[in-house]
Amino acid sequence: MEFLATIGRVFLAFLSHVGRLSAFAGTAISHLVRPPFYPRLMLRAMVEIGYYSLPVVGLTAVFTGMVLALQSYSGFSRFAAEGAVATVVVLSVTRELAPVLAGLMVAGRIGASMAAEIGTMRVTEQIDALTTLSTNPFKYLVAPRLLAGLLMVPCLVLVADIIGVFGGYIVGVYKLGFNPSSYLARTWEYLEPLDVISGLTKAAVFGFVISLMGCYNGYYSRGGAQGVGAATTNSVVSAAIMILIFNYVITALYFGK
Repeated sequence: MEFLATIGRVFLAFLSHVGRLSAFAGTAISHLVRPPFYPRLMLRAMVEIGYYSLPVVGLTAVFTGMVLALQSYSGFSRFAAEGAVATVVVLSVTRELAPVLAGLMVAGRIGASMAAEIGTMRVTEQIDALTTLSTNPFKYLVAPRLLAGLLMVPCLVLVADIIGVFGGYIVGVYKLGFNPSSYLARTWEYLEPLDVISGLTKAAVFGFVISLMGCYNGYYSRGGAQGVGAATTNSVVSAAIMILIFNYVITALYFGK
């Protein structure tokens, strides 16, 4: 019976966390559309998420495109299908690699930052002070970050699409010897708007998830510096897991037939 009791405790704890996260998300979403609004805080969050994450996302995208071109050429050369390299690079980058890798990079950088900042405010009672001053913490701390993540991660992924395809072009033309005009023609020939739209949809969901997990874990952090550290770790891990889960779900919705 002790074994079953342990399973029951774990399951009930999981349901408790899911319920609290759902209530937190519902409350935060409701504050996105209700005044008052804080445009300066939202602009600051947009700059933090978008502008300051651009170097790491761009570096990840360009080397991903370059490696993908090399690996595709190595594999397709066994079947005399080297001409499909450009098609594989552009479809892989726009559909999967750019949104997923950009989401993971942003989760490691921004999710941890949000959890640490809000967690520090929680353990130093600054959030309680906001409530005392009649300022809603969800409106002041959570809503601007959620909206910024929802808007800026798709922008980052769009830039990553361009940079990743450009990285594949550099390797394909200058290392593998493809004709530049032929490579570009192959790239445009098989690229459809749905490929880009599906990637941007994933990016919007990922941005919301990253901001939500960072704010949630920081908001409910306890226990001083150790609690803030645990909240930071939990936000990155949970955001990464949810990115991979939602990546499959959205892919199945767009291309599952």
